[in-house]
Parts: sequence; structure tokens; C-alpha cells
Amino acid sequence: MVFARTAVSDLRRAQDKADSDVEQVKARRVRTQQRLDQGQVSSPRELEALQHEITSLDRRIGDLEEAEIEVMEQLEAAETDLTEKEQRLEQVAGELTTHERSRDEALAGIDVDLEQSRAARDKIAAEIPADLMALYTRLRTNQSGVGAAELAHGRCGGCRLELNPADLRGIAAAADDDVMRCEECGRILVRTEEPKG
Repeated sequence: MVFARTAVSDLRRAQDKADSDVEQVKARRVRTQQRLDQGQVSSPRELEALQHEITSLDRRIGDLEEAEIEVMEQLEAAETDLTEKEQRLEQVAGELTTHERSRDEALAGIDVDLEQSRAARDKIAAEIPADLMALYTRLRTNQSGVGAAELAHGRCGGCRLELNPADLRGIAAAADDDVMRCEECGRILVRTEEPKG
């Protein structure tokens, strides 16, 4: 965007200079023509020099006007490019605002869910014996945030390893409130189905 604005600014200055150059040469041509028309020149040599100067000035005006037109075309293209970029920037800024609003709403929802989950966890944690909660907290700290894992289809959900048949039989025979642990990773096993032995 900065480059587009700089290009437009530079071309506007170039157009102003081209306009000024053309006007200066045209003004000189008018003055020279007036001298001829008013008969202020008496010598044929001076008359010929003024006519030659007018011809040169006409050529110079033509060259300057061509350069002026070229600058005007470049300026028009640069202004169109800048306008398109500004419109695109405005569109992107609008999209960004929409996405930021959506993000903020989602974060607010996550904060509410997190607070509800913490409250639910705290309520459940209060019902768990202190020694079991201490074991869970220690395991969670040492096992990448997972202190308990689901036992499903004979496999520990924490380390993903399959328990051997003897361990599965022992788990199947244990009372529902016995705390069972994975022999491989040490995590507390959450029994959601009958272990297969």
C-alpha cells in the first residue's frame, strides 16, 4: 500500500511539473509570436530567427505534451491500482473485524465452558478420597497431563499398549471400587467395559 501511495504521489508531482513545463514553453511561444505580429522586428535575420524559434517551440510543446500525456496515463493507472488496493484493504479490515468478533465470542464461550468444567471437576474431586486424588495429581504431573486413562478393548488409553491377559483377568476379578493401574505407564485405569481376558 505504501508503494502504491508513493507512486501516486510521485506521479502527481511529475504531472504538475509536466503541466508547468508545457505552460512555460507555450507562454514563451505566445510572446515570440506577439513580437512577430506587432512588427517589432526590423531585420530579416532577426525575423528568420524568431520564425525558427517558433518552429522549435512548437516542436518542444509537442514533445512536452506527449510526455505529459504519458505521465497522466501512468498516474491514472497508479490511482486505479491504489483505489483497488484501498478497497481490498477496507474489505480485509472488515473481514478481520468479523473474525476478531467471532474469535472473541468463541473465547468467551470457551471461558464459560472452562469455568463450568472446573466447577464440575471440583465437585467430583471433592467426593474422591484424598489419597486417590493425590495419586491422580502426581500421575497427571508426571504423565504429560494425563493421570487416568480409559481401559477399552484391553488397551490402556494413556500409553496405548495392550494389557496382557493375566492383568486383564485380575482387573476383571477386582471390585468396582478398586483402583487399578496400568502395568506399563502406571496411570489409573478407568474401566468403562468388562476387560477381555
